Amino acid sequence: MKIVKEFKEFISKGNVMDLAVGIIIGAAFKAIISSFVADILMPFISLILGNINISALKVVLRPAFGDVPELALRYGLFIQSAIDFIIIAFVIFMFIKLVNRMKRKKEETEEPPAPPEPTKEELLLTEIRDLLKK
Repeated sequence: MKIVKEFKEFISKGNVMDLAVGIIIGAAFKAIISSFVADILMPFISLILGNINISALKVVLRPAFGDVPELALRYGLFIQSAIDFIIIAFVIFMFIKLVNRMKRKKEETEEPPAPPEPTKEELLLTEIRDLLKK
């Protein structure tokens, strides 16, 4: 039962919940970017390159025969995945840059914290010092 209690404490921490939400949103974002690349961007690139279907590019290592499927290196799909990654990395970079800029502006607008009040001991020692000077 101790491990269940520890697990509940771990899950209930804010950072874990934030991480879980981030992963779910990230997975949905990846699906959107993958669709954008496959369904919108790649057809334009294909048109520019002379109607080449980039995602279908491959090197056949062993052709199909009978019930055995072909063995191929599908480098076109790799190119498409690399484009997905570059777009996602760029968007994340821009988002982090925006968050950092907002943090800097917030820090600049905040007043510096007031120096801490002296403790009772410090006040007493200062008073003794001043009396000794007189």
